[in-house]
Amino acid sequence: MSTRLTRRTFLKSSLAVAALSALRSPTIMAADAGKKLGVAVVGAGGMGDYSTGMALQEKFVAFADVDDNTIKGVMKKATDGGHKTKAFFDYRKMLDECKNDIDVVLIATPDHNHAPAAIRAMDLGKHCFCQKPLGHNIRECYVLAKVAKDKKLMTNMGNQGQYEERMRRIAEYIDAGAIGNVVESHTILGRNFGGTGGRPASKPVPPTLHWDEWLGPAPYRDYHDGLHPFSWRDYRAFGTGTIGDMACHNVNPVFWALSLGKVKKFTIECLNTTGGSEEKYPQNNIVRYDIERPGKPPVKVFVYDHDGLKPQIMKDTEKANERKFGEFTLFVGEKGMMGSDSRIIPETKHREFSNPPKTYARAHGDPVGDLYWCIKNGGTPAGNFIDFATPLTSIALVGHLAQFAGVGKKLEWDVEKMACTNMPSINQYVRRDYRKGWEV
Repeated sequence: MSTRLTRRTFLKSSLAVAALSALRSPTIMAADAGKKLGVAVVGAGGMGDYSTGMALQEKFVAFADVDDNTIKGVMKKATDGGHKTKAFFDYRKMLDECKNDIDVVLIATPDHNHAPAAIRAMDLGKHCFCQKPLGHNIRECYVLAKVAKDKKLMTNMGNQGQYEERMRRIAEYIDAGAIGNVVESHTILGRNFGGTGGRPASKPVPPTLHWDEWLGPAPYRDYHDGLHPFSWRDYRAFGTGTIGDMACHNVNPVFWALSLGKVKKFTIECLNTTGGSEEKYPQNNIVRYDIERPGKPPVKVFVYDHDGLKPQIMKDTEKANERKFGEFTLFVGEKGMMGSDSRIIPETKHREFSNPPKTYARAHGDPVGDLYWCIKNGGTPAGNFIDFATPLTSIALVGHLAQFAGVGKKLEWDVEKMACTNMPSINQYVRRDYRKGWEV
C-alpha cells in the first residue's frame, strides 16, 4: 500500500485521529554530537533568514526559494562561508536530488507551503523544523504529527517563546498556586490581517519570481498585488489570518501553563468580527474558548486580534498598575492575576511569593538550536510536532471555524474526531484540496 493511500485511510478513521491525542514523543537515538549536520532550507528570505543563518553553522547542503534575488543573496552568503551549497526554486526537486546528503530540513515559507514541504522531507526520513503555524489547516497538523511519530523524527516548530525560561516559569508559578486556579485568560494577538472584497486585478509575474512554485498546493490564480513577499497573510488561500499567525505565540502561555494539549473537547464562539470574504480573512475578531479541564475548574480563554479590542479587565489592570499591555496574556485566577511575562500582578505580590522549584525541562537554545542539540545528543525537542506544535496550532486554527460561522454561533469541537459535532458544515475548513503534485 502506498504512503499516500495509508494517510488517506488514516484520516478517514476517527479512531486513528483519536490516537494522536495520546501521542508521546518517541525515543530517538542520538547522532554523533561532533558531526556537522547536512542542512537544507526551504524558504530562505524573510523569516528564512534565520534558517539560513542556522544552516551556515552546520553543513549547508542546499536551499530552495522562489525569488531569484533571494537565491543570489543566499548563494553569496553560502560561498563566502565556504559551503558548496546548491540552489533550487522547487523544494520537491531539491529534496529529490539532495536527499542522500540531508539530515534536517528547515522550513520558512508562506503558511500554505509549510505542510507540503514538511511532509516531503519527513517522508524521506529527515528531521524537520517548521516556522509557525505548523499547517495551513487542522488536518495537516495531525498528518505531520503521525509521520513524526511513525518515523521517530526530531521536529520543532518556530515559536520562539516556547524555548524561553519565561514560558516555564509561568507554568511553575501557576502550578505552585501563585494565583489559585486559573478561571479566565485574555490574550492580545497584536495584528489585524484580513480584509474585504474580491481578488485584485491580474498583473504580470515579476521576472524574478517563480510563480507556480510560490503557489505550490493552492489553486492556480494569476499573479496580483498584495501577495509576495508579505501580505499573503490576509488571504485565505495562503495565510492563516491573525489567529493562525499569532496565537501560536501569544496563546502559547495559556496552552502550556494549563496543559490544554490534553483537552479532548471544548466549545468556541466568535464574539466580534468584521469584514472577510471568499478571498480574505475577517478582521477585528474576538473569540472565546470554553474549556473543561480534567480535575481542574473550567477556564474561559478570550483571544483578541489587537489591542483596540482590549477588554475592560485588562484596561483596569493597566490603570491600577501603571502598565501598558501590548501583545500580552493576562491570567485571572481565583486568588489573583499573572501576566505572560511570568510576573504576578501586582509586582508587590510577586516579590512576596516564594520562587517555585524548576519542574519543567529547559530547551537547549533557540528553536533550531534546540533541534540540532536533540538530534546530536538525544532528548525531546521543546517545540516538537507531536506533543506541542500539532495541538497548539490546531487550537489556534479552530478559531477560523468560529470566525467563519459568525457571531453567536457556539461550536462544539471534538479534538479526537477532528470535527465540529454540532455544525458539520463548518468542517469543510478542517482540510483543503491540493493541486496535483503538491498533496499532503
